[in-house]
Amino acid sequence: MAWMERHQIGLYLAAIIAGSAAGFLAPGTAGALELAINPVLGLLLYATFLGIPFASLGQAARDVRFMATVLVLNFAVVPLVVFGLSRFITEDRDLLVGVLLVLLTPCIDYVMVFTGLAGGASDRLLAAAPVLMLAQMLLLPLYLLVFVGPGLVSAIDPAPFVQALVGLIVVPLALAALTQRLARRGRLARRGALGQPWLGQRVMAAMQALMVPLMMATLAVVVGSQIVGVRQELGSLLAVVPLYAAFLLVMAPLGLLAARTAGLDPPATLAVVFSGATRNSLVVLPLALALPEPLALAALVVVTQTLVELLGMVAYVRFLPRLVPSRTAV
Repeated sequence: MAWMERHQIGLYLAAIIAGSAAGFLAPGTAGALELAINPVLGLLLYATFLGIPFASLGQAARDVRFMATVLVLNFAVVPLVVFGLSRFITEDRDLLVGVLLVLLTPCIDYVMVFTGLAGGASDRLLAAAPVLMLAQMLLLPLYLLVFVGPGLVSAIDPAPFVQALVGLIVVPLALAALTQRLARRGRLARRGALGQPWLGQRVMAAMQALMVPLMMATLAVVVGSQIVGVRQELGSLLAVVPLYAAFLLVMAPLGLLAARTAGLDPPATLAVVFSGATRNSLVVLPLALALPEPLALAALVVVTQTLVELLGMVAYVRFLPRLVPSRTAV
């Protein structure tokens, strides 16, 4: 498992390739793969939450400067950036809706994985995740109302978003907290006759070992379920690739500036930058899939963002740790 952790970026890219191959070679499996997205993502988040001590969450939640910086960056700065970038595709409603859905919603799942890889404060992002999810649920309709108009807002079914909040955040978070509590009790209890660790500890160890495979599985099922549609609409989708790349390029210095203004330490700075740059594509995808038929292309626009972002995260993980210590007040 140590080998997988050292090479996880390459493994994630391999999972995308494998998902693409599966989607192309067996297009009939797309429906089953789409149904598997939320269960696999839920397991990934459960494993992620298990890896962060819940005892530190109270302190992280009380970090007002960090929480305020993340909220201002994601819900004041990002919308201005997105508004500017989206002006290039205002004539194509499908593309516009997809871009707005994904870029206006901050990530609450694999952002912690990449933040941890770069040495950032993933525990603080965990504390911020429920707040970020709730804020985007409340503010997304308002942003869409301003950027697109009331017709689109009325066409969106909020049920997938509520289901995502419960199924991908509340349930995994509660199960992870319960598992950690049971594991702590197990450490205080005497071991059995065979010296086997108690069940809670074994579950935590198993899920930690499955972190990389679960991330690979999530990427594979998302890409595999949508790749045929991406290929069919490639001509249209290429128009949003430069926008997604520009977003990643712009948000890195803006995140660094926001963290420096707040006087955050390097781990918190990395967490802020990753939060501002990574988007909620995996959670937003069910919402995009629930849009009416005239806006069906929006779901593929969301998947395209995932592909661009993951390549961008490779660069972020590699280069941001080199920039933060020299540019952030400690």
